[in-house]
Amino acid sequence: MAADSEPESEVFEITDFTTASEWERFISKVEEVLNDWKLIGNCLGKPLEKGIFTSGTWEERADEISFADFKFSVTHHYLVQESTDKEGKDEESEDAIPQSMQDLLCMNNDFPPRAHCLVRWYGLREFVVIAPAAHSDAVLSESKCNLLLSSISIALGNTGCQVPLFVQIHHKWRRMYMGECQGPGVRTDFEMVHLRKVPNQYTHLSGLLDIFKSKIGCPLTPLPPVSIAIRFTYVLQDWQQYFWPQQPPDIDALVGGEVGGLEFGKLPFGACEDPISELHLATTWPHLTEGIIVDNDVYSDLDPVQAPHWSVRVRKADNPQCLLGDFVNEFLKICRRKESTDEILGRSTFEEEGKEVADITHALSKLTEPAPVPIHKLSVSNMVHTAKKKIRKHRGEESPLNNDVLNTILLFLFPDAASEKPLDAAASVDTSNPPPEGEDYTLYNQFKSAPSDSLTYKLALCLCMINFYHGGLKGVAHLWQEFVLEMRFRWENNFLIPGLTSGPPDLRCCLLHQKLQMLNCCIERKKARDEGKKTSPSDNVTNAYSGGQLGLDHLRDTEKEKGEVGKSWDSWSDSEEEFFECLSDTEDLKGNGQEGGKKGGPKETANFKPEGRLHQHGKLTLLQNGEPLYIPVTQEPAPMTEDLLEEQSEVLAKLGTSAEGAHLRARMQSACLLSDMESFKAANPGCVLEDFVRWYSPRDYIEEEVTDEKGNVVLKGELSARMKIPSNMWVEAWETAKPIPARRQRRLFDDTREAEKVLHYLAMQKPADLARHLLPCVIHAAVLKVKEEESLENIPSVKKIIKQIIAHSSKVLHFPSPEDKKLEEIILQITNVEAIIARARSLKAKFGTEKCEQEEEKEDLERFVSCLLEHPEVSVTGAGRGHAGRIIHKLFVNAQRAAAVALPEEELKRSGCPEERRQNSVSDFPPPAGRELILRATVPRPAPYSKALPQRMYSVFTKEDFRLAGAFSSDTSFF
Repeated sequence: MAADSEPESEVFEITDFTTASEWERFISKVEEVLNDWKLIGNCLGKPLEKGIFTSGTWEERADEISFADFKFSVTHHYLVQESTDKEGKDEESEDAIPQSMQDLLCMNNDFPPRAHCLVRWYGLREFVVIAPAAHSDAVLSESKCNLLLSSISIALGNTGCQVPLFVQIHHKWRRMYMGECQGPGVRTDFEMVHLRKVPNQYTHLSGLLDIFKSKIGCPLTPLPPVSIAIRFTYVLQDWQQYFWPQQPPDIDALVGGEVGGLEFGKLPFGACEDPISELHLATTWPHLTEGIIVDNDVYSDLDPVQAPHWSVRVRKADNPQCLLGDFVNEFLKICRRKESTDEILGRSTFEEEGKEVADITHALSKLTEPAPVPIHKLSVSNMVHTAKKKIRKHRGEESPLNNDVLNTILLFLFPDAASEKPLDAAASVDTSNPPPEGEDYTLYNQFKSAPSDSLTYKLALCLCMINFYHGGLKGVAHLWQEFVLEMRFRWENNFLIPGLTSGPPDLRCCLLHQKLQMLNCCIERKKARDEGKKTSPSDNVTNAYSGGQLGLDHLRDTEKEKGEVGKSWDSWSDSEEEFFECLSDTEDLKGNGQEGGKKGGPKETANFKPEGRLHQHGKLTLLQNGEPLYIPVTQEPAPMTEDLLEEQSEVLAKLGTSAEGAHLRARMQSACLLSDMESFKAANPGCVLEDFVRWYSPRDYIEEEVTDEKGNVVLKGELSARMKIPSNMWVEAWETAKPIPARRQRRLFDDTREAEKVLHYLAMQKPADLARHLLPCVIHAAVLKVKEEESLENIPSVKKIIKQIIAHSSKVLHFPSPEDKKLEEIILQITNVEAIIARARSLKAKFGTEKCEQEEEKEDLERFVSCLLEHPEVSVTGAGRGHAGRIIHKLFVNAQRAAAVALPEEELKRSGCPEERRQNSVSDFPPPAGRELILRATVPRPAPYSKALPQRMYSVFTKEDFRLAGAFSSDTSFF
C-alpha cells in the first residue's frame, strides 16, 4: 500500500501564469475603449467662457464592458467645443498639466444651474464614468472598489490618457464616485464623502477650511491663500398675500364673470392651483479669501442681502390641473365609450312618438281631411321645447339636463328661437367672430373642423361644457337627442338652420358639418318648392283637374312613353317616382307631351311652345330656323357630402375597366347632362345637338372660315372629333332627351329622400361617434383659446409651440379616424402651453408687474419674468439692491413674518432663549435650504519642492444630506 501511494504524492499542479486573468482582461477592455474614443494624450482646449456649462452643448457616447460576468457601462461625457490648432504648441504642452487639472481652478462656471453632478462638483469639461450596467447592481464592498480604482489607474498609466476616469460605487441614488486623472509626472485623486447628517463642526466655513488644510497637508509654513466661493440657497414656499388669482369655476352658474367661469361658447382657461410651487433664491459670494470674512458657529458675515450676486430659479408644480386640458381630455374619453344614446337615456323618443299616432283611424282622417298647418302662427321659440316635453313624458323628471341649462344652450345654438320671426339664412351667421379672411378663421381648413361661427363649432363647445359640468355622458346624450329632434322640426316646418353658410356641403369641414349643410340645402329646396306652390294661380290648379279622366289618361300616356323611350336614363335615378313641381301645364301636355316623346326631327318640334327660358344667349341663333338661342332654366346639380362621394366612387370603381363597365359608368354620370338637354330642348324648339354644344361646351364646336359658291367668306361649324365618335354618350342622350322644362323634370336632387337620410344618420350617432366627429372642432377651439390668451402675455417660446401644435394637428386630424395616442399628444401639447401661460401670469402677479409706475422698471420686470420662464436660472440685476431684488426680499420678509405669527407657542419655547427667539423672529430670510462652498488652492504636494498643483474641495449640505467632493493633486516625480 505504501508503495502505491508514493507516486500519487509526487503529482503536482502546474499553474500557467502567462494566461490573462479576468482582471487583466478587464483592464485591457478599458484601454481598448479609451483608444477607440481617441482619448490618448493631452489635448488642451481654450479657457472656459462664463456660463458655457449651461449654454453649451453636452454630448455623450457609451460602450459596455464586463469584469467576468459583471457588466459595466462606460460613458464619455464632454462639452462640444471648437477644435484648436495644435501646431506650434507641442513643445509647450509636453510638460503642461492636464486640462482637467486646470479646470479645477476655473471660477467662471461655479454652481452651474443645469449640469451633470460631476461637472458641478469638480468643474470638469470632459470625463469618463464606469458604472454597473444594471440599475439594481452596485459595487458595495471596499475590496471591489479598490480593485476597480487599481484597474483604472493601470489603464490610465498604460494608455497615457489624461481625461479623468471615475468609478461609480455604492447605490446609484447616492451618486458616489471615486476617480483619478494622470498627467506627465502628476496625478489627481477624486475622493468623496456622503453623510446623512451634517457634523456640527462642519456647518460653517471655518470647519470646512480645517478639513481642506489637513487634507492638503501642505508643508509650507505660510500657507498659500485659499480662494473661496460660497452660495446659499433660500426657498420661498409660502406666498402669503400673493394668492393664485385663478378660482375654480362656479359649476352652478351659467355665466361666470370670474376667471375660468362658465359661459357657453367660451372655453375655460388656466390652472386650478398655483403652477409655481417654489422660488429659489441663490445668494453667491464668488471671490472671497480666507481672511476677508468670518463664518463660524458663533458669528457669520454672510448676510444674503449684502451678497454681490443674486440668481433666482422657480420650481414648477408637477402636472398642475389645467382647466382647458382637462376639458378636452374629458371630451376625448367619450370617444372610447360604446353605449348608444338609447342605452344611456332609456327608450327611444321616436318609438314613443310612433305610439302616440298608432291609431289608424286618426291617421286616415288626417289623410282625407287636408288641413294645412298654419306655419305663420308657429314660432321657433314655441317649438324649441317640444322635444323636451316628449322626452319628459316617458322619462319623468329624471332628465340629465336642468331645464334652465337646456334652454340656455338651445337659445345659444339657435338664436332665431328668441324671436317670433325666424332669421333668414344670411342673417343667421354670427358676425361677432374674426373676419372670414383672418388666419384664425381659416384654421378649420387645416384641422378639418368647422368655421368658428358655425353651429357645429358651437355644438362642440356646448357638448364639451355639458360633459364637464352638467351630467357627463348622460347630459351629452340628452342634448344630442334634443338637437336631432330640433333638426327634424326645422326640416318639417321649413325653418333654415342658423350658423351654416349657404351652398353645397363644404368638403373642407368635418362630416357632421357637411351633413347639417346638406340638411339645410334640403330645407332651402323644399322651402322654395312650397313657396312656388303658394304663389301659383288657383285657376291653373283647377284647370289641371278640369280635364277629368282625359287629362289623367293623357298624363299616363306621357309617362308611359317617357318610360319606354327614356327608361335607360331614368332608371339611374335613386327613386322611381316622378316629381312634378306643379300641374299648371297639364293642358299643354296635350300638344307637347306625346309628340315630344317621339323621335321627331326639328320640323316637328319647331311648333312647340318654348318653356323654361332664363335669358337670351348673346347674339347666337339656332342653326336650323335662325331663332335666338335661349339659355334654359336648369336644375342645380345634387350637393354631396364626402361619404356619399366616397360611396359613389366605390360603386363606379366596381364597374371595372371593360367597355361595358365604362359605358355604364358614363351613363350613371350623365343624369345632369340629360336634365340640361331636356331643359334646352324645352326652351329652344327646333334646336339640334350642335346648338346645345355651342352653349354647353363651346370648345366642342369648331368654326372655320370657308368660301361659298358665290365667293363670299362664311363661317362653317361642325362638332369636334370626340363628339363624332360612334355611340357617343352626348348623341345618345340627345336622342333620348324630351323637351321638358326643369320645373317638370324629375328632381336630380331628391331633397325629401336626402333629408331623411341625414336625419336618420344623426339619430343613429352614438355619443362616441359624435365625439369623434366634433373632436377636431374642440381642438380647433382650444388652439384659438390658447392663441388668444398668449396674445395677452406675449411669450415668444409659446408662439413657436402653438405653430408646432397647428402643424401637428393638421397632419393628424386630416385622417378619417386618428389614433387616440396621437390625439392625446396634441392635447398634452395644448395643456403644456396652458401651464406655461398660467406660470407667466402667476409670476407677473407675484412680482407686481402691473403695479410698476415707471415704464423702465416695468419693462425690466417683464423681461425678468419672461427669462424665469425660459431659462433654468436668471441673474437678478443689482442683486438685493435692484428693483427685482427688493421685491424678492419683500416676499421673503412677508413669508417670515407670517411664519412667526403662525408659530405655535410650544415651538417658540423650544427655540431657545428670548434673545435667540427675537433674532429668529425678525430675520428677513429663513435658514438656507442649501449651503455650497468651493475651496481652491495651488500648493506643492507632497513635498515642499514638489510642483505647485491645483487642489479643490466642494461641499454641500442640506437638511438631510452632507457631501464633500475633493480633488487633490500630487507630484509623482518629486516626492
